[in-house]
Amino acid sequence: MRLITEKVSVGSSPVIIGGGSRIVVQTMCNTHTDDIGGTLAQCRAMVRAGAEMIRITVPGLQDVPHIKAIRDSLRAEGIYVPIVADIHFSAQTAIEVARVVDKVRINPGNFHKDHNIARERFRELIEVCRECGTAIRIGINHGSLGEYITNLYGNTPQAMAEAAMEWVRMCVEADFRQVVISLKSSNTVSMVQGYRELVAMMQREGTIFPLHVGVTEAGGGDSGRIKSCVGIATLLEEGIGDTIRVSLTEDPVNEIPVARYLAARYSGAAMPQLPERELRMLDAACTWGPKLMRHEIDDIPAEVDPYLRDEIMQAARRRFYKPEYIACPGCGRTMYDLQKAYREVMEKTSCFKDIVIAVMGCIVNGPGEMADADWGYVGEGGGKVSIYKKNVPVLRHVPEDEAPDRLVALIREDRKEQGMQ
Repeated sequence: MRLITEKVSVGSSPVIIGGGSRIVVQTMCNTHTDDIGGTLAQCRAMVRAGAEMIRITVPGLQDVPHIKAIRDSLRAEGIYVPIVADIHFSAQTAIEVARVVDKVRINPGNFHKDHNIARERFRELIEVCRECGTAIRIGINHGSLGEYITNLYGNTPQAMAEAAMEWVRMCVEADFRQVVISLKSSNTVSMVQGYRELVAMMQREGTIFPLHVGVTEAGGGDSGRIKSCVGIATLLEEGIGDTIRVSLTEDPVNEIPVARYLAARYSGAAMPQLPERELRMLDAACTWGPKLMRHEIDDIPAEVDPYLRDEIMQAARRRFYKPEYIACPGCGRTMYDLQKAYREVMEKTSCFKDIVIAVMGCIVNGPGEMADADWGYVGEGGGKVSIYKKNVPVLRHVPEDEAPDRLVALIREDRKEQGMQ
């Protein structure tokens, strides 16, 4: 049974999130926002594929006119899909862009190192959004909680939920209800537990905002699809989730059929046409993944294809048969060919086991977002890469053509020191 939440209206030809309405499918551009033509072309392709909401990064004030031009051009073409601005760190950018888009995605805790100032800037944003009819998504990510919250609760699912609740309470106090919440993690167990805790907290306090559900930095290919389905399906089966995004390190148009499959499976929407192999894969992930996540079973029946069994068990973090990859889908902040880097790193490191490797698009968000990784591979721009061990940079400014081999050498050296193969 679906969790009944507040109803949020997004856009001039509104898309309704929550309030018992159907699950909304969304995605995000990976173009640079100042490439207006390229971003428009991607938006058109997304809409044709079935996207009902599109997010575009706004790295700074200089990009506010660009996203406005993109939204205006789409409206002139008769495309009224809501446009969501993705903001990191800059409260002033959030406040300015809220006047020209349909929704703003923020993590208010990152607005300022002084938490009291961050709260004040969030109050300012609420008032601008109220005035302009703009919705807010409060997006808390496992890897970017900030010192204020981790000092209190550690880097835990509870910390994500507690971090969100502070801003939820501020919205309720201001009587601002056009709010959607997300708690993202690349770890399916942390992601599911965080949402469960957040829902329980909102229920106790009497206001339940709609929930945007997804597994962040899920990677690509079969593994990214399976991991996304395992995490998202577990929550949707429990009635948690009003809008979904499947994050793949691929052309973002490829995310939409997977998200549409999930929406159809759990809210009765029209099922997309999918190749038979992909349909079997998604069905297996949604059938067995939630049971593993809830510890209703400890293994998958032997009649299921062994490859799918291994992938689903790993996605549910019950048994690992290969490296675990965290990879962001890319956006306008991406500093290199992320999809190529992801493929190269996977090819070079496939010999390892019981290791988590993150391939991230930019130096701005990458180090914070790869909280679960043993090793990180982060684009700097200018043809260079930084390599991290845990959250500590061990090599900087490595040429891209050398970086995968340098990563492998570092892993081998570290494992040798630890007496591992």
